[in-house]
Amino acid sequence: MKRFALLLACLTALPVWAKPAIHWSYEGQGSPEHWGELGDEFQICKKGQYQSPIDINQVIDGKLPPLGMNFHTDTQTIVNNGHTVQVTVKDSDDFRLDNDVFVLKQFHFHAPSENHLFGKAFPLEAHFVHANKKGELAVLAVMFEVGAENSALKPLLAALPSEVDRVEVMKQRMDLAALFPAVKHYYRFSGSLTTPPCTEGVRWLILKQPVTLSAAQLAKFEHALKHANNRPLQPLNGRIIVE
Repeated sequence: MKRFALLLACLTALPVWAKPAIHWSYEGQGSPEHWGELGDEFQICKKGQYQSPIDINQVIDGKLPPLGMNFHTDTQTIVNNGHTVQVTVKDSDDFRLDNDVFVLKQFHFHAPSENHLFGKAFPLEAHFVHANKKGELAVLAVMFEVGAENSALKPLLAALPSEVDRVEVMKQRMDLAALFPAVKHYYRFSGSLTTPPCTEGVRWLILKQPVTLSAAQLAKFEHALKHANNRPLQPLNGRIIVE
């Protein structure tokens, strides 16, 4: 009996190990076509009916209201997490949508673009991830095309960590307003996260007008990412795209 009690005490003293995170990627066995098979948490990546990204076409004129944005944001940290280059923010910018306020939490990049505009892909796409007080998400997407150098990207590219998962403090301020086109007309649709667990119910706003970055700036993104990090286009399944 004493021996059993001692064994039980030893077992209860053992650390409780957390379930290991599911490995996913953009290549090989963990690539997008296999995400839904990697674990129960990712089932919606395969079974969901309102997945992102999509090709913006067959648009309905819904007379969407202007997108009023308040830019009072300062960047905080930057990391290359192996999936994307992501920047967290503080004193976040916000905008009103559906009589609610959505506040910027982070933004990150995909090269090439995930969403397409009338069949056209872009070399880079930025996703500005906002949330309201209930935790509901709205993503503003901005397309980049190669052209003039983008001065707003200089502090970000200068701070790119040399190692994956190494978090660096952003030492220079970024003018986030300069990452958006002057005219903020947009397309809207209901979709999902474009990475596992592919959660649906995300409000997507795709700005119609792209901004530019230089070929050298694009090369720095591509070098940091090592590989394309765009999920393939997903079927609309009857969804409506409004402008």
